[in-house]
Amino acid sequence: MNEITRVLKTFYGYLKRPDLYPELGRKILKNTVNRNNAFKGKEKTHSWAQSKAISQQEAVSRLLGINIAPFRNEFHDVLEKSEQREKECPITMGGPGALELIYYACEYTQAKNVVETGVAYGWSSLASLLSLEKRDGTLYSSDMPYLGQNGDQYVGYIVPENLKTHWKLFRFADKESLPKIFEENQNFDVIHYDSDKSYNGRVWAYNELYKHLRSGGVFISDDIGDNSAYQDFCEKNQIETTVVEFEGKYVGVFIKK
Repeated sequence: MNEITRVLKTFYGYLKRPDLYPELGRKILKNTVNRNNAFKGKEKTHSWAQSKAISQQEAVSRLLGINIAPFRNEFHDVLEKSEQREKECPITMGGPGALELIYYACEYTQAKNVVETGVAYGWSSLASLLSLEKRDGTLYSSDMPYLGQNGDQYVGYIVPENLKTHWKLFRFADKESLPKIFEENQNFDVIHYDSDKSYNGRVWAYNELYKHLRSGGVFISDDIGDNSAYQDFCEKNQIETTVVEFEGKYVGVFIKK
């Protein structure tokens, strides 16, 4: 599918969904008036993240006091089946992230309520759900429909059916999904951000999510090197964050005091 076809298909998808008109307006602004602001501070933050970065294994050990080695053995079968599901999926979405970090953040906090933004295949969702099912907990997820790929039906495709009883999926942009999620639950043990990559989108979401993270809860954000939103947020709130280098990208994580 060429770029023009994808854009037209996405635009038509928005037109058929009046509930997504607010996000359509924001996307138009983001890609025109605010386009240059999306990558604000990228060079500054790349250097900052690079100077602080450690491995996922070291981060989980230092921050949570947990060895991540057992994860792949304990969940070998479910991970193998999910990998097969991804291969069978007819559309392409984002691959696995720092699964051990997400899973052990949930274990460390004995999480019962987790919120994530961004689902795609559902790898991060799977990591949270594998922990949450032990305590009959709930994962609240915000994810935009994949309008340009006819991909709605494949969101969360690799998540096993038996885990979906612990999952509530909100199919809107964050600015519509998060208020709906917060109406259902006010306090969360773990937050995982992996949606709108723009500077303004991140700043808005970080502030909203942080207010609903309990003391002692874990905050995780993917792709923090895209711009300086995460660094600026941490500095503004005097947060000492750990930076994880994972597959050439940077993930931020901290425990709320």
